[in-house]
Amino acid sequence: MKTEEAVCAAGWYREAYRRMALIRAFETRAAECFTRSELAGNIHLYMGQEASGVGACLALKDTDYITSTHRGHGHCLAKGASVDRSMAELFGKETGYCRGRGGSMHIVDVNLGILGANGIVGAGIPLAAGSALASKIKGDGAVTVAFFGDGASNQGTFHETLNMAATWKLPIVFLLENNCYGVSTEIHRITNTDRLAIRAKAYGIPGVTVDGTDVEAVFHTVAGAVERARSGDGPSLVETMVYRYQGHYCGDPAAYRPKEYLIEGKSRDPIDKARTRLLELGVKETEIGSIDRSVAEEIESAYRFAKSSPDPDPAAVIDNVYSSDNERSVLR
Repeated sequence: MKTEEAVCAAGWYREAYRRMALIRAFETRAAECFTRSELAGNIHLYMGQEASGVGACLALKDTDYITSTHRGHGHCLAKGASVDRSMAELFGKETGYCRGRGGSMHIVDVNLGILGANGIVGAGIPLAAGSALASKIKGDGAVTVAFFGDGASNQGTFHETLNMAATWKLPIVFLLENNCYGVSTEIHRITNTDRLAIRAKAYGIPGVTVDGTDVEAVFHTVAGAVERARSGDGPSLVETMVYRYQGHYCGDPAAYRPKEYLIEGKSRDPIDKARTRLLELGVKETEIGSIDRSVAEEIESAYRFAKSSPDPDPAAVIDNVYSSDNERSVLR
């Protein structure tokens, strides 16, 4: 007979596993489509980092907010973004989140608290602070999580925003996903600390490093930071140590990384860890298999939706482009 606690834990892990499996399947299909030249532009994949985004978003309420990065599909799906509309946006279709205008790096759904992925390194950090400031002024009780990578922690926007957020005690959590590579540069070649979370000390806020391959550890760590922010005590910096399975972009062979990096990362795969934990909690292989099949069907449906969706009308190319009346008349 399972204890009530184990049943609850199993239910939580089922949802965490489903979200991570969905992200992995989405990214795998996106990579396949890119390789077949079905997608325009380029894509940056989140494979290997799923526990970080899912653990963090499970610690949030539906009314909380996130800002994302150029590697943002995983964050958006973890927060509840539509798989159909996300896939359609990658395909540049009218049914996509930005009606095909934004592409891979600009998925946004304000109704879900997704304030936008961002192609500019570190640009989501001050945007998240703006969201947190608005919440503090309005008193709506919402918390904003700013996702960014190790490379962004060397940007001026990181330091300036941490300083301001700490001074004003904004309800924000800075979520630093450290996969140790900013494009092709190993992070310890350009920083003088073993862990980046120590930088929080300069601004008088908590800084903690957590295993980003363990979805439960991420959840508990972020939940504590969220509670601190929501109670009015200000921001925290949470560093999740993760592995980037792909190169910087889809198609990058990542020859600059030692072989041991990927071997170690695959041995600590976050989805494998969650699957093992589910089995320990008494969830049957058949039930896990059912989740996997459901995810595969959802991805296949999203792919068909994206492929069959209409392209944007070329006549609408300047819709939602803001300019003066004179400039618009020239554009037309």
